[in-house]
Amino acid sequence: MFDSGKMARDRPRPDSDRMLSVRLDATATRRARWGAMTEEQAAAAVDELREIAGGRADLLSEVAGLALGTTERKGPEYVARGQAVAELCRAVGADESLIVGWIEEGRRRAEARRHAPFSEPTRRQPRRG
Repeated sequence: MFDSGKMARDRPRPDSDRMLSVRLDATATRRARWGAMTEEQAAAAVDELREIAGGRADLLSEVAGLALGTTERKGPEYVARGQAVAELCRAVGADESLIVGWIEEGRRRAEARRHAPFSEPTRRQPRRG
């Protein structure tokens, strides 16, 4: 029997690590911008990320790897921004050994976005005649 009162409990709630990861990603992406940063801008970005991360090298690695993996097949400006995000995370202390795995996950996620969702198959061409 369907119980709409239980629906909210069917979905996992965001945990603190996930929320922290999103905050790190948003901050790094905002700070990386589309162009090169000055040394002063980079230092301010590193300070802000260090404060948010609180020593969580694993989450910094996640942000860096996903930024690199999801931008590989986009235009050069996206690749440059992904690299800038990754460099900021590395400067704060991202664990290099974890970044490779997150790059692969980023590639997987980017590939999944290229396909139509199962619930929305591609439209059929109208019949003629």
